[in-house]
Amino acid sequence: MNIQIKKTALIAKKLSVRMKKFIVGLALLCSPFLAFAQDAEGDAAKGETLFKNNCSSCHNVTAEKSVGPGLKGISERRDFPWLVSWIHNSQAMIASGDPAAVKLYNEYNQAQMTSFPNLSEDDIKGILAYIDQANAAPVAADGGSPAAGAAVAQSSGPSDLFVLVLIALLVVMLLVLGVLLVIVTLLSKAVSGDATGADGVPFMDRLKTTFSKAANNPAIRSATIWVFVLLVTKALIDGAYNVGVQQGYAPKQPIAFSHKLHAGEYQIDCNYCHTGVNRGKSAHIPSANICMNCHGAIKKESPEIQKIYAAIETNQPIEWVRVHNLPDLAYFNHSQHVNVGGLECQQCHGEIEKMEVVEQRSSLTMGWCIDCHRKTEVNTKGNAYYDKLVQLHNSESKEALKVADIGGLECSKCHY
Repeated sequence: MNIQIKKTALIAKKLSVRMKKFIVGLALLCSPFLAFAQDAEGDAAKGETLFKNNCSSCHNVTAEKSVGPGLKGISERRDFPWLVSWIHNSQAMIASGDPAAVKLYNEYNQAQMTSFPNLSEDDIKGILAYIDQANAAPVAADGGSPAAGAAVAQSSGPSDLFVLVLIALLVVMLLVLGVLLVIVTLLSKAVSGDATGADGVPFMDRLKTTFSKAANNPAIRSATIWVFVLLVTKALIDGAYNVGVQQGYAPKQPIAFSHKLHAGEYQIDCNYCHTGVNRGKSAHIPSANICMNCHGAIKKESPEIQKIYAAIETNQPIEWVRVHNLPDLAYFNHSQHVNVGGLECQQCHGEIEKMEVVEQRSSLTMGWCIDCHRKTEVNTKGNAYYDKLVQLHNSESKEALKVADIGGLECSKCHY
């Protein structure tokens, strides 16, 4: 019997050692894939920034022509050294008589491309990676238009999916192996020679007795009940504070309008569509005729654009779903914050130029507004209205003049 116990213990210990080696090997095996995926993602993310800052005014990431040619498949159509030379100094290549450069120059009415000698080869590789990633994104649901497909392209491409799946599998496997390791350790102790203590009680019986005593201990039971009560109370309080807070709200709109495409890729100013943001309390919902300023000639065949035509023909307003909505008891004036305060749209609405579907990023609660008034400095330069206020404030405080110092915390400022 003792020989059998020793054999079982030896097998358990060997199994434990093999599991540890397997975990280490699995981590070493997965690390190069994770590093590769992260490097690829980093290049594309950097390339996206470079593309939008330097290239997006003249080129689309799709095959659609703009001021210059569409860049879909450019890394396949042109050799990388040729692209580097063209981007660094296109005029020199044209002057040298390069056939491809001269053909491209004549095809686009001899419009000279801006040279970017400051872009390194790694920068250009990043831009090309972003273009390839953008065109590898799934086709949008508005009829498959190239521009809509480009709007979907972002860091959610194949590299992100690969990393997430790999990490998820790795975590699950580590958890399973950890549980198995604990079980093997317990079994090893149970069948080992030390399983029976000095009192002659087997290991498993001692374990059961320990759990039984812990469960029947009044102090432990009382502490468990109090922890449960405190957690429930905290959950109720958090829920009460979140009543009416719509942070993260992203409703489906009647027309799939992409701010990421219009405000991000094409850099259309927010004021062009939201005409009241500089002039009044409301930013205004864009009317259909503003859409038609462009879409009277652009993307007319798109099913989403056809919805605008249908609304105009039937003289029915487009029923946009409001995303940011303050209670009626609160007064907010866009022009006051944009013109006088000099705030950017992103400060309250988040990075709207990166949103495919608009969502409420900020809580828009009273505490959130008050906190902003306490931290925001008043821009008093060149505005004589504030001269006496600044003088009085400086006589009493050495800190900068904040919105809170000019009545920004008074109830009547925001409540009727």
